[in-house]
Amino acid sequence: MHEYTSTARVWGLTCPGFPEEVSRARRWTRDILRGSPLADDAELIVSELSANAILHTASGREAGSFHLALAVSSQVVALSVTDGGGAGTAPKAEHQDQEAEHGRGLGMVSAIAHRVVVHDSDGGHTVTAELFTDTRRGGHPC
Repeated sequence: MHEYTSTARVWGLTCPGFPEEVSRARRWTRDILRGSPLADDAELIVSELSANAILHTASGREAGSFHLALAVSSQVVALSVTDGGGAGTAPKAEHQDQEAEHGRGLGMVSAIAHRVVVHDSDGGHTVTAELFTDTRRGGHPC
């Protein structure tokens, strides 16, 4: 293979900001990753990030939407959800007490993924979670 040739494949999906679209995002992710040992973790991550976009940003308001991107290579599965902005603050993992009913989602994503990156822009936020293919479940590379 030529050194500038990539074997990564990338998919994208834009969903209206309705709660029922979270199940569509999960199904889309599961279909793409069918047979991958990372499919269950990826589906859970996409579900949480999509729900957060709808609940906490302009994506869930009238005419709102969110965008998913899924990149797969032999080394990594990268899942990105871009919201419609309007939240005022960037998404961040929070440590809640055991009685809290909300605020654990991004912390859970951070615990499952090997790396989580939040990018801010004028139009919204993109949260990218990466799952590395060469580590054991729950293990993080050095």
